[in-house]
Amino acid sequence: MSEGPASSELATTPASKRKLQIVGYTLSLTLIATFLWRALTVAHEYPVPGAQILEISLDMLCAVGMFGVKSRIPVPLFWAGLISGVLMLAIRFNGDASWWTGHLTYSIGR
Repeated sequence: MSEGPASSELATTPASKRKLQIVGYTLSLTLIATFLWRALTVAHEYPVPGAQILEISLDMLCAVGMFGVKSRIPVPLFWAGLISGVLMLAIRFNGDASWWTGHLTYSIGR
C-alpha cells in the first residue's frame, strides 16, 4: 500500500501557499475595515448579549489567526491588521455603550 504525501509536504505546495496568502489578506483587511467602521460610525442600538460575545470572540480569533499567516503577507499589512484587532478590543473599554456596541460613539436617535 502506498501512503499519501505527508502533511508537511501538503503545506508547502504552491496552491496551499496561495490559499494561506488569501486567508492572510482576508483576515487583515477584514480587521482593518471593521475597525474603521466601528471607529468612524455612530452606533444607535445595543445588540443582544449573544451577538456582543460573538463579535468579541470573532475579533479576537481573527487577531490570533493573523499569527498563523504572518509569513504569507506583507509585514505592514500584518501589523495594520493586528493593531486594528487590538484597537477594536480597546474601544470596548471606552465606556458602557462602547462595551456593548463595539463602536467608539453611541447616540440614541435615528
